[in-house]
Amino acid sequence: MIATIQYKSKKFQIDLTEPIDISIPIRASKDNVNAWYIEEPKIEPATDKEWVASVKEGACVNFNNITFNPHAHGTHTECVGHITKEVHSINKNLKQFFFLAEVITVAPEKLNDDFVISKKQLQFAIGNKKRDAIVIRTLPNTTEKMSRQYSNTNPPYLLEEAAIYLRQKGVKHLLIDLPSIDKEKDECLLLAHNAFWNTKGITRMDATITEFIYVPNKVADGMYVLNIQIAPFENDATPSKPILYKIIE
Repeated sequence: MIATIQYKSKKFQIDLTEPIDISIPIRASKDNVNAWYIEEPKIEPATDKEWVASVKEGACVNFNNITFNPHAHGTHTECVGHITKEVHSINKNLKQFFFLAEVITVAPEKLNDDFVISKKQLQFAIGNKKRDAIVIRTLPNTTEKMSRQYSNTNPPYLLEEAAIYLRQKGVKHLLIDLPSIDKEKDECLLLAHNAFWNTKGITRMDATITEFIYVPNKVADGMYVLNIQIAPFENDATPSKPILYKIIE
C-alpha cells in the first residue's frame, strides 16, 4: 500500500507495508532492557482470592496487571513535563505523529571519563538538512542494546551544546538509542533536556525526546518518514513505538 505524505511544499511516497520498527518492547524478564536502579517489569494475572485471571489457571480470559516505568523499561517518548514542576502530559502535547526524519550514526567521543556526543559530530552528520526529527544510532551498535542493564554504567550522552544545536536547527523530535540524552549522574542538572526544551526561554511544549530505541545496522543513514506511535497516558512519558518508512524514489 503506497501512501503520499506532504511535507511543506514537497510530497513523498512511502510503502505502508514495509514499516521499520525501532522500538524496544517491554517484557516481564530480568533480560528486559533496564536503567535507573529499579527492578524489571512485571506482567501478572490479576487475582481475587483463589481466582487467577489466566486461561491456563482455568479462567475464561487472560487479564493481566502490568507494572513498569516508561523511562526505565523500554522505548518511551517524553515531553517537557519530565523535568518541570508543572504537570505536562505527553498525550496532550504530542498532537502530530508523522514527521520527516534523518537517521544518523555517531560514535561517541571520549571526554575525561565519559563518552559524549558533541555539536561538531551532529553538524557533520546532519549538515544543512532541515528535518522535523533526528534519529541517533550510536556505535557500537549491537543487539545487546535490547537487553542491556544500564544502571551505574555511565552510558554516553549528549553535551549541552549538541542539544542547543538541534534546537536551533528547528528539530522538534529527538530519538536516541540510549537511556537518556543526559549523563546518568549529573546532580540533576539535566543540561541537554533543558537545552532541547528551552526551559530558560520559550518552552517548546510540542518538542519530544524518545529514548531507548534500537536502529538495526541494516537500516541505512538518511531521510525517512517517521511515525511516532504512543500509548495515551496522561503522564510526562509513555511507552512508544516509533516506525520508520523508506521514501520511495
